[in-house]
Amino acid sequence: MMWLRLWAAMVIALALPLHAGPAPRPAEPVDHVDPFIGTDGTGHTFPGPSRPFAMVQPGPDNADSGWAFTSGYQYRAPQIIGFSQNRASGTGIPELGDVLLQPSQTRRDDFASRYAKDSERATPGYYAVTLADNGVRVELTSSLRTTFHRYSFDKVGRVWVLADLQHGLTFMTDRQPVLSNDVRMTKYGFEGVQQRTNWTRRTVAFSVAFDHPVAEVIAMPPRATDAAPRFLLAFDLKGGRVLQAKIGLSTADIAGARLNRKEIGGWNFAQVAADSKAEWNRLLGRVRIEGPQQQQRIFTTALYHAFLHPSVISDRDGRWRGPDGKIRKAAKGLRYSTFSLWDSFRAAQPLYTLLVPERVDDFANSLLDYADATGRLPIWPIWGGETGTMIGEPALPVLADIWAKGFRGFDGKRALATMVATASEDAALSQWSIYDRYGYYPYDKVEGEAVSSTLEAGIGVDAVARMAQLLGDNATAQRFRMRAQGWRKLIDPETRLARGRDSEGNWRTPFDPLKPTSPLNNPGDYTEANAWQYSWTPALFDPQGLGEAMGGAAHFRQMLDRFFFELKPSSGAEYLGQEAMIGQYAHGNEPSHHIAWLYAFTDSPETGHRLVHRIAHDFYKDSPDGIIGNEDAGQMSAWYIFATLGFYPVQPASAQYVAGIPLAGRAHIRVPGRPALDIIREGSGDRLGSVVLDGAPLTPTAIAHRRLVRGGKLTFTTKR
Repeated sequence: MMWLRLWAAMVIALALPLHAGPAPRPAEPVDHVDPFIGTDGTGHTFPGPSRPFAMVQPGPDNADSGWAFTSGYQYRAPQIIGFSQNRASGTGIPELGDVLLQPSQTRRDDFASRYAKDSERATPGYYAVTLADNGVRVELTSSLRTTFHRYSFDKVGRVWVLADLQHGLTFMTDRQPVLSNDVRMTKYGFEGVQQRTNWTRRTVAFSVAFDHPVAEVIAMPPRATDAAPRFLLAFDLKGGRVLQAKIGLSTADIAGARLNRKEIGGWNFAQVAADSKAEWNRLLGRVRIEGPQQQQRIFTTALYHAFLHPSVISDRDGRWRGPDGKIRKAAKGLRYSTFSLWDSFRAAQPLYTLLVPERVDDFANSLLDYADATGRLPIWPIWGGETGTMIGEPALPVLADIWAKGFRGFDGKRALATMVATASEDAALSQWSIYDRYGYYPYDKVEGEAVSSTLEAGIGVDAVARMAQLLGDNATAQRFRMRAQGWRKLIDPETRLARGRDSEGNWRTPFDPLKPTSPLNNPGDYTEANAWQYSWTPALFDPQGLGEAMGGAAHFRQMLDRFFFELKPSSGAEYLGQEAMIGQYAHGNEPSHHIAWLYAFTDSPETGHRLVHRIAHDFYKDSPDGIIGNEDAGQMSAWYIFATLGFYPVQPASAQYVAGIPLAGRAHIRVPGRPALDIIREGSGDRLGSVVLDGAPLTPTAIAHRRLVRGGKLTFTTKR
């Protein structure tokens, strides 16, 4: 009966699929992330690894200065000079870039190395590249506060690592960035602390340990501009080819850096990378969209970029150094820095209240603790220091937004008192005594940006009024509500645009509403924008009032139509915020981000829906040049995320959203501790018919945050 058994075996074999093997692994959220998006051009992102909202971001540096290298990296740069341990994503000014290490198979005069683009790999929590000139494969991963390097050399024998403590990402190239330096060698590495100045003045402590003892230390001759050492470390790998290093950083001191380094126990690089991947999968998995693979990559990468900052600055024991140079200790929770507030108050900070609510109270307490150190809320802090960059008081709408959405993990009365002080007491760029005397900033009484500063002041003062109202302080609410109306004095009745006035009330003459200005390049009345672009700013807290000031609903729409469709884009002024343009709309800079959504307040909301779709399609790509304009620590990405979901925080401190039409057919939000929210787009039209949550219709211009976080089925019905 052997032939029967053979026949049966043949039947079974023919029934099996050819080349049967394990089933393919289902796609995970990290599979849709491409960290190279935004690294080519002005996006200024970086491909190196990070944990969500982490203290450290190790990565390759192609250069140490220049506007193009604010994150240290440009996709098409031909060489890598080394790997530093921290940086900011998408900012307009370089900072950090501490403790540069560069491995090499041989001792060389110049450790910079060429590399092949096809040797680079980047996923959330992992980066790798082969240095062609140095004969080594470099792999990077990290924990919350510690970076982890693995170097695989081409040959066995003695190998070298350059340690450059002078290195940093700088823009003030005419001054010495290292104010002081204290470093000592250990058996397995080195430790030290530096005082540095660049964008801000700050302290960085570091503790570096390798998994092999240091065999030799050679001090490199100091260059004319060096104030910190560079040295070569030699290692004998005893027949092996792999050398590993862990680098802990701290804003406090060496003890803090050493404690943070021990956050990673042992030397299991693969496990740390796997842990990072798992953490990213859990976080990115909170929002899932259904759509083409390209759209999923752009969307999930935007989530990834939005979750890089703000950055933890408190050590494992809770200590952190504030802007006054003093070390503090958080009684509970984490403390954060890298708040790009002028950018992120518009959409990124509201996004965090929706998707990472467990961090929001600590964000608020971080801002308030900064104020304890300086007497006022921060404007643009990084690494615990204040940069004083940009205008207005953008921390004010952030705190008002958080309180309005029901977060109560911080002291509301303390917050209001701090907000009142910040919006009342003179500071470098907020000269409230002048504002209150005239009701606006006269261009002959302040040093530039007078119109933009007046309009941004209104955002902050209005936020104080909202906060006071929520806390039952009606007198303060009324006083600040009246102060917030100063913008009206700058609406020129002839052009209906925000125009500069002097202290006598005379209009700026001559007046070119299309001329962009910026304090660093072309001083004038506006901040990285022109009159047409900045005149829509009051809509961030009073869209109805702005519509009335522009002549009523019909004129408001006509002004929007002219802005988008009749005025020609600016050319050759990208450094003045003129990027990613539709007419005079400039998506490459934040003052324009809410403008397309303002059509919701007119008789033609469908025009806004079409524009939002066009902006998302034209200015976000699945490629290294896929972000036009600085990503700005999450703001550019947050805009795209909200557009995809179908709503946007036009008035950030109002705890409400304005409806659009979702770019994805379906989206699913699953935040731990909250009911699930499912978003559905019905129909293929470009006009919004209705917005319904679990059968209850919502007002398209006032979708309450509290309704969304209760979960349910949110349906956008479209029509032609």
